[in-house]
Formats: sequence, C-alpha cells, structure tokens
Amino acid sequence: MNSKTFRMALLPLALALAGCTLAPHYQRPNMPVDEKYDQPTAVGNVADLPWQNFFTDATMRNLIQLSLDNNRDLRVAALNVEEAQQSVTVQRAALMPSINATASQTSAHEPANLYNTKTTGAVTYHELNAGLGVTSWELDFFGRLQSLRNEAQETYLSTADTERATRISLISEVATAWLTLSSDNDLLQLAQNTAKSQQESYRLTKLSYDGGASSDQDLAQAESTVRAAQADVASYTRQVRQDVDALRLLVGTDLPATLLSHATLDANWQFPATPAGLTSDLLTRRPDIMAAEHTLKAANANIGAARAAFFPSITLTASGGSTSSSLGSLLSGGTGAWSFVPSINLPIFDGGKNEANLNIAHIEKRIEIANYEKAIQTAFKEVNDALAGQDTWQDQLTALQQEVGANQRDYDYSELRFKQGVDNYLNVLVAQRSLYSSQQSLISAHLGQLSQKITLYKALGGGWKS
Repeated sequence: MNSKTFRMALLPLALALAGCTLAPHYQRPNMPVDEKYDQPTAVGNVADLPWQNFFTDATMRNLIQLSLDNNRDLRVAALNVEEAQQSVTVQRAALMPSINATASQTSAHEPANLYNTKTTGAVTYHELNAGLGVTSWELDFFGRLQSLRNEAQETYLSTADTERATRISLISEVATAWLTLSSDNDLLQLAQNTAKSQQESYRLTKLSYDGGASSDQDLAQAESTVRAAQADVASYTRQVRQDVDALRLLVGTDLPATLLSHATLDANWQFPATPAGLTSDLLTRRPDIMAAEHTLKAANANIGAARAAFFPSITLTASGGSTSSSLGSLLSGGTGAWSFVPSINLPIFDGGKNEANLNIAHIEKRIEIANYEKAIQTAFKEVNDALAGQDTWQDQLTALQQEVGANQRDYDYSELRFKQGVDNYLNVLVAQRSLYSSQQSLISAHLGQLSQKITLYKALGGGWKS
C-alpha cells in the first residue's frame, strides 16, 4: 500500500471519529475598510507559497532567516534526522555479510629434550596465517532483519517530517513574536502619548484649582487618570522588554540594533488571502500528519520483526585462507585452509518473552493509529479555527475603527464644551478614557487579525513544498 492510499484509507475514519469538516469560507459583505489594515493578495493555496513569498516585511524576513540559521531547537531536530539516517545504515548493513581480512604469525621455541636417552636440540617453530572470513551472517529467511530495516527507515522519515514541522512552527512563532512586539511597542507609544496629554490636562486643572475655578473632585479625577496612564507606561515597557527577550530566544542570536525603531503595526502589512473551496486532502501534506503516518508504518514493521522471533534463526560463520611456516610459501600450493560453521537457533521455551514482545508491538501499532487519527483531528480543528478567525477579525477591526472615530469626536466635543464652560471636566475625563480604551482595543484587534493569517498559513502546512 503506497503512502497516498494509506492516508486516504485512514482519513475517513479519523474524520468520522472527530466529526470534522472544513467550514465553508464566509464571504463578507462589502464594508468600508481602512486600506492600511487589509490589502490581501489572492493566490490559489497559501500553503504552496515559500515563506519568503508569504512574509513580505523586510524585518520579519530577516528575523525568520536568523532563526533558521541559529535556533537551537531546530538544530537539535536536524541532528535527530542525521542520527535516524545513520540508524538506517546500521540496520541495512545487518542484511549483508560482514567480511574481515586477517593475518597472524605464531612463533614458539622448545628447549632441548634432556629426559630422553636421545637428546634433541632446541627447536623454534613459525606459523603464518592469512585469510578472509564471514563472521555471524544471519540469513534473513523470515524477514526479521528486513522488518527492522523498514522500521528504521520509517522512523527516519518520521524524524525528517518532524524536523519540517519544527521549521514551519519556528517560522510562525518568530513572525507572531515580531507582531506581538510591534503591538506592545505601539501600546507603549499610545500609553506614553496619553500620559503626556493627561499630564498636561492635570497641570491645567491644577492651575484652575489654584484659581478657585475647579473643585477638589476635578483635581482628584485628573490625577487619577494621569496615574493610570503612568502605570500603563510601566507595564508596557516591561512587556516590550520581555517580548525582545522572547524573540531573542527564538532567533538564537543577537537582534538587530534598530529593531525597536521598526516595531509597529502601523505599516502596510500584506499577507496573501486564502480562497474558498479548499479540499480536505490538503491537510495530509502537513508534516506533522506525515510524521504520524511514518511512525505508524514503523510500528507495523516492528510487528513483523516481533513475529519473526518465533521462527528459527540461521547464522553462518565461514573463513578461507592459507597457512605456512614461512612467508615465502604462504601462497604456495597445499597451504590452503578453510572452515564453515553453520548454526541454527530454534526457540522452544522462552518464558513467553517472544509472545509478549509481539503483543507489545500490536499495542504500539494501535497507539500510533490513535495518534495518527488525533493528528488529523487536530489539523482540522486548527484550520477551522483559523478560517473562523479570517471571517470575523476584519469585521471586529472595522467596528473598532469606527468606535475610535466616534470616541475621538466625543472627546473633542467634551473638551470644547468644557472650555466654553458648558460642562464640567468629568465629562472630558470620561471621554478621554473611552478613547484610550478603544485605541488599545484597536491595536489588539489588529494584532489578532495579522496573527490569524500566520496561524492559517501554518495550519495548512505553509511552505511544505520548499
């Protein structure tokens, strides 16, 4: 059974167990959208795009490339692939005879015989040996060694796909970490500007209070707003520093010196849009699903090895060469020597060990079937969640843009009415807090919208071709 047939045979079962279907893509009605926030580029399937074509921001691409070159988790994953590859070589070598060349010399000296009536003189003996030998070559009549080789091969392929999955996850994590840093940096700038504006409002209120035109309550409310903004400045400053540390860990090396100067969501972000009508078999190309499939095949091969342990094992040991008393006659006629030692090992009573190993192999296969089904179910959940986010984030973002505009007008009117003596300063503070809160929500929603596009790219196995 080939890989495609194998996947498609198990896919309906996994979907039935999960109750999974890909949600149809929801077409949003035409709504006014800020062009700065939504400029999608239509493509067939974003998963087919290399990451260099999906991420167009120069700083983000630079950070991703640095992480691919220096991230320690990715380096460990790549070394695991090399180790698994060497294990395949070891198991493949077990199928072939091991041939060794040998050469030896034996010298012995015997003293003169003093006990016989006829004394002989001292004698020195020399013996030279050279030959080729096959040591313990197991004839794989029942497929034990072949099954072990297949298991090692599938384990290697699983490890290679795991490394690819690690690479895709790393790309997504670095991109999301950069967006998070940009969002928190924007929130810090907003908090700093708000604190500065409210500090000026507090100064004016203090002057009005000293002149007897404002009450104690007006002054306390103005000071409360200033202190809250100052607390936000401290909080976002700490968060930005932690974001930088998290990004540095992902990248695995020093970050560019001008990093923070480019960290903002207020830019021309463009990610390719995902079209409607994606087919479910796209998910079988995700590296984590392919890794689970190869792990399942390895478990199946292990059953073959455990079953073969019930059959006899036949081992051959053979050698051929030449023996002589001098080097000059080592290759002369009549000096040839050989040996041939076949052996057979027939399991009769092992206390149930072979049967237990076979049962374990069957159980491990059932475990890997469950893991494979879980990998497919997880893939469908991630894609459906990401598609749901694609349908709703822009609507939320548009509504928040309109809310910010309304709160800005309310704040401007409240401030004007206060300066004209129509309203007290409390209305100005309330409007100012509402504007500040809606601006914070807008930045967070923008982060959610951009992060969702990256999440969908990852969920579809983005960059799997490259």
